[in-house]
Amino acid sequence: MTNTITASVEFFFKGRKISASIDLDLDRYMQTTGTLPDLYPLLANAAGLDLYSYEYEIMQMEPIVFHSESELVKAFIHDGELDIPAFEQAWKENNVLEQLQQVARQHLAIDDLQQQTDIKEALLAAYRLGKKSC
Repeated sequence: MTNTITASVEFFFKGRKISASIDLDLDRYMQTTGTLPDLYPLLANAAGLDLYSYEYEIMQMEPIVFHSESELVKAFIHDGELDIPAFEQAWKENNVLEQLQQVARQHLAIDDLQQQTDIKEALLAAYRLGKKSC
């Protein structure tokens, strides 16, 4: 399942209500840059706002509200606020575990690495050692 999110912001400027909402594939950003993008410019673009306008400055004062049906993302949304650093860390760890699961399936005939905690820890230790030596 892909990790998607809806980010939205709503504010008033000169008595006019301005709303913006975007849907993002978080996996795409995490795979390419390892981090989530700055969302305010994306929301401004969705609302048709110039990044050098007063409307954009007012928008940046409002909190972005998040919603997701993806299980991994949903765990890091509390009262509409996304804990971005915690999500990014969890996504990276989950990505490593998925890769290690493939190794365990291919080389050790283990279909569920979560059931073999000692082997899982050994593979994680080997991964960390390899990463440290690079």
